[in-house]
This record gives sequence, C-alpha cells and structure tokens, in this order.
Amino acid sequence: MLVMKFGGTSVGSADRMEQIISLCADSERVKSSPVVVLSAMSGVTNKLIAGGQLALKRDLPAALGQLEAIRQKHIEAIEQLFADETTRQELIDEIDARLDELRALYKGISYIGELSKRSLDSISGIGELLSSKIMARLAEARGIKSIWLDARDFILTDDAFGRANPLWEETADAVNSVVLPHIEKGMTVFTQGFIGKTHDGVSTTLGRGGSDYSASIIGAALEAEEIQIWTDVDGMLSADPRIVPEAHLLAQVSFQEASELAYFGAKVLHPLTIKPAVEKNIPVRILNTFNPANAGTLITEHAPSSDTIRAVAAKKHIIAIFLSSPRMLMTHGFLAQVFAVFDRHKIPIDLISTSEVSVALTIDTKEGLQALVADLNEYGDVQIMEEVAIVSVVGRQFRVQSGIAARVFKALCDINIMVISGGASDINLNFVISSEDADKAIKQLHEEFFPVLVSGNKPTRST
Repeated sequence: MLVMKFGGTSVGSADRMEQIISLCADSERVKSSPVVVLSAMSGVTNKLIAGGQLALKRDLPAALGQLEAIRQKHIEAIEQLFADETTRQELIDEIDARLDELRALYKGISYIGELSKRSLDSISGIGELLSSKIMARLAEARGIKSIWLDARDFILTDDAFGRANPLWEETADAVNSVVLPHIEKGMTVFTQGFIGKTHDGVSTTLGRGGSDYSASIIGAALEAEEIQIWTDVDGMLSADPRIVPEAHLLAQVSFQEASELAYFGAKVLHPLTIKPAVEKNIPVRILNTFNPANAGTLITEHAPSSDTIRAVAAKKHIIAIFLSSPRMLMTHGFLAQVFAVFDRHKIPIDLISTSEVSVALTIDTKEGLQALVADLNEYGDVQIMEEVAIVSVVGRQFRVQSGIAARVFKALCDINIMVISGGASDINLNFVISSEDADKAIKQLHEEFFPVLVSGNKPTRST
C-alpha cells in the first residue's frame, strides 16, 4: 500500500485538486488502497494564524475578514468542482460550521486578550479539515471508492502545543484500528496532515510543515510499501533552485543524507519525515504533482552514487550563542551543566563547536531566549548573534577524502565564517555565516562542486 501526501500548492485550486484525483485514480494506486494525506489549501494556514493575531490585537473585523477570504477561496473551488447543487450546499454548510467555530474562538481571544499555543493549534489546523473534506467528496464524485477520516482520531500526541510529539504506541494502535479496516475493504482514505489530539481530546499540531511528518507516521504504523511526498518541485536538488537555477535533481539519496539536507534548509521535506520511515525501513519518494512523469527523488537506507559532494543547503535566520568561561578548562561535567540549561528551557540545539574555554552553538527560535541567556550567564560570558545562517555541505566519506575542506574554504574565501562544525558525521561539514551571505555562499559552493557547461540555454553537469 501507499501513503500519498499532497502539500498546499498541490491543493491550492480546483484545477490542482482535479490533478490529485487523477493521480489517485491511477489503476495501480487504486489497487494499493492508498492513504491520501492533505495539507490546507495554499495560504489558508497563514490567514488562519493572521486572524488569530488580529483578534489578539482586538481588531475583530479584520480577523473575521480573514475567515471570509478563506470561505470564498473554498467556495470558489467547490463551485468549479461540483455540478450537483446538493453536494455543493452540503460542502458549503460543512465549511460554514467549521468557520463558525473559529468566529466564536476569535471573539473569545479578542475579549480576553490572550492567544495561547493551545488556541493557536485549534485555529491553525482547520485548513486541513476543509481541504480534505472537499477532496474526499471529489473522489467519491469521480468514482473512487473512498472515505474521509479525521486524523485526530488516530494521530495521538502529547500536549506540547505548537510542535506536539506523537505518542508512538498509541498512534500505531489507533491507525491500525481506525484506518486499516477501510484499506482492507479496498477504500482510498482521505485524511489530514499536521493535526492530532491529546488523550483529553484537545487539538494539536505537529509544527509548520508537519503534514510530511503525518504521512510518515501513518506510513510507519501501517508498514506501507512506500511513502510519497507530492510537492511542487521534481524532488531533492543539489541546491535551492531559487538561488541556483542550474541545481540538478538527486535521483536517490540515503536516509542520513536526506535528514541532513531537510534539517539544514532543503524545504522540500519536513526534517522529521525521515525518522519514522527509517525505523521501519520504508522508502520515501518525493514527486512533483505538476510533473508526475518525473521519477523524483527516492530516499532509502543506502543510495548508490559516485559523488563525494551531494548537495549544499542553508538554514537562515537562526541565532548563534557564544559562551566563554575559564572554568571550562580541564573541568569535567561543565558542558553537561550547560546543556542541562537548554534541556530545562526545552530549546533544541542545531550545531555545536567547542574549544578548551568556549562553546559556540546555534538555535532556531527566539522564544525563551532571554530566560535562557539569564541562566547561561551563571556559567560564563554569553554573547548572542542573531540573523546568522548554517550552511551545510552534504556528501559522503568526508573522513577519508582529502581536499574537501580546502575546496570549501576556497569557495568561501570572501565570506566571513564565524563557526565551523565537522567530524561528528561522515557526511557533512557545517559552518555559520551571516544570513545575508547565505545565498552567495550557496551559489559559490555549488559552482565549486558542480560546475556546469552551458549548451544553448540549458545548463548541464560538467564531467
């Protein structure tokens, strides 16, 4: 069986929804009784969150205006997709019922003057419920034996609102009791990414971009044959094509390579997507909804390639923290105490580099930064640098290949490097620079490791 996830651009309009149905209706996919995991229509989640923030500022008319724009977007799609007036009205009534709940919630936020993470999760997950309802009815109208399921009935999480963590055993049991029986009946299941619920029935979200993660969670629970991530690009590339137009497609990458690229800036895949797939050794394939004939990128445990360098990526707008203290010198347990501070504040660390009397590290959130720094000051002098970027060079067998670092630093000879981190894994070299230099660094690194010969107007890899 397959799990097929479609992102916001893939469900962004009536025409695109029809494209998804044609993909799902493919005879081989229908035979596999796929689970179709859907994002909200493009732009909807941002409008939902913006509405909550406007309500917090007590600008209720503007907040309700966001809901009206969302309503019109969905009604426009419904009117284009369904000729039957009864079906149209039933879907519009369902949308209005969901949006009425949000209107009441916005009013409460406006009166109280508080927008909690819990409330924000209840707001931001509505878009997936709306898009998946339309898609399920469209599949039925197009003759696909299908059913709509609420992901909150089987994606069970903790109460870390805003970035909830799946409760793995409970979720696996729920997926197999709620979803599997419909698959066994030969049905295509339409459900939502991004959302879940706690044991108390409170709605949660898995973090922005979490629909990929949802697909992987469901795929792992069902031990799917393949997890497909359908997006608006052909797959993983050697660099961000918006920065490097001549970036080339990576036909196959390993789980480890994909994890590094996703975490350090390759936005085509949510960083946590790989984890459940790795545990069950399930291939993940990235495909283009708008170019379905392309084979995309296949992510597996091992990926054959002769390239030492596979890709370059950048993660921008992060924060670097520099802690210096003579107390570190020849002292055991010092770093453990420092890391305990981050654990206490529940702030994950991206990158680390240490010397005898200092440690440099990066985080990707400003939330709780002031309190974190106050506690770190007990251990030494703390300096903060905002608006920095991690640039990651991802490849293979770095420990046994000579000259890689020389080529990297030659390519970046005109860019100030603040922190270098390498050696922890055999597949990447990371360094910290200013965010404003990140695009320039990616271009120069790509030119160094992937020079092209231009033939006509089409760039090709040189040999």
